[in-house]
Amino acid sequence: MATGGGRAFAWQVFPPMPTCRVYGTVAYQDGHLLVLGGCGRAGLPLDTAETLDMASHTWLALAPLPTARAGAAAVVLGKQVLVVGGVDEGQSPVAAVEAFLADEGRWERRATLPQAAMGVATVERDGMVYALGGMGPDTAPQAQVRVYEPRRDCWLSLPSMPTPCYGASTFLHGNKIYVLGGRQGKLPVTAFEAFDLEACSWTRHPSLPSRRAFAGCAMAEGNVFSLGGLQQPGPHNFYSRPHFVNTVEMFDLEHGSWTKLPRSLRMRDKRADFVVGSLGGHIMAIGGLGNQPCPLGSVEGFSLARRRWEALPAMPTARCSCSSLQAGPRLFVIGGVAQGPSQAVEALCLCDGV
Repeated sequence: MATGGGRAFAWQVFPPMPTCRVYGTVAYQDGHLLVLGGCGRAGLPLDTAETLDMASHTWLALAPLPTARAGAAAVVLGKQVLVVGGVDEGQSPVAAVEAFLADEGRWERRATLPQAAMGVATVERDGMVYALGGMGPDTAPQAQVRVYEPRRDCWLSLPSMPTPCYGASTFLHGNKIYVLGGRQGKLPVTAFEAFDLEACSWTRHPSLPSRRAFAGCAMAEGNVFSLGGLQQPGPHNFYSRPHFVNTVEMFDLEHGSWTKLPRSLRMRDKRADFVVGSLGGHIMAIGGLGNQPCPLGSVEGFSLARRRWEALPAMPTARCSCSSLQAGPRLFVIGGVAQGPSQAVEALCLCDGV
């Protein structure tokens, strides 16, 4: 499918990971794709760390993580990769923070989080790492906001989020960190809030129009998109069950309001637990779970210029619960679940058309 500028989307298939995994932590550093931890076939968190050399397309084993974990956050800080939080082999949130020193090929422990947490959202700005929310050992959602100063190796507290949550989507735009959705226990959160890094204060924006779990979120051209997911029953609809939807809701940062796009502009497929990204002027929706008995392989893109959804090349390996990462003209889709934890590493690429 051409983008209209003489460029087209295509999949690039890389050698499979040596270790199959889901909920792995991914980072891209100096031409290397790092895949850290996650859960393997036994369903337990891993300490395995591997890297794909993008020049030679070969995998190398790295020193194992000091703390086996799944669902951790990762931030690249120059020649280091900082791994934050996650869940350990006992299924408990962890406070451990560890840094992989790429030039030395080894791990170092860093100052721990003030409270153990899984589902922490992280954002890097000007060499500082912001960690927002999470879920603690008591399963209660957290509202804490902390900032990590690498030079002092310490965490400092900032004003708490108005709405405690874990697993939220975060976007850095200008001098603000936007926090959308997330969970409180099993319940999806509809809050949309922004932290002003200069004023050190929070602003509440209008909440999501609909309550959906496992939705996909992306930001592009001054708009925030919330796509698909599992629609939750309303407070007075006791007999309804969660169901997959193709809903598209868009927040205009300039005008400060949500728009629920009409049926004609909804996604082609109803899906949840899928990969979302922004690539080549399109908002991408990749794989996930739908009404079919197995994971979806379909891919579609919402053209920001043409204001419509377009079918794109299908995933080589249909999956859900994937890790993802965007690096230049590639949107990587890593691991996840096919019939079990997957070794697949594929990237949707923007390349010259033919």
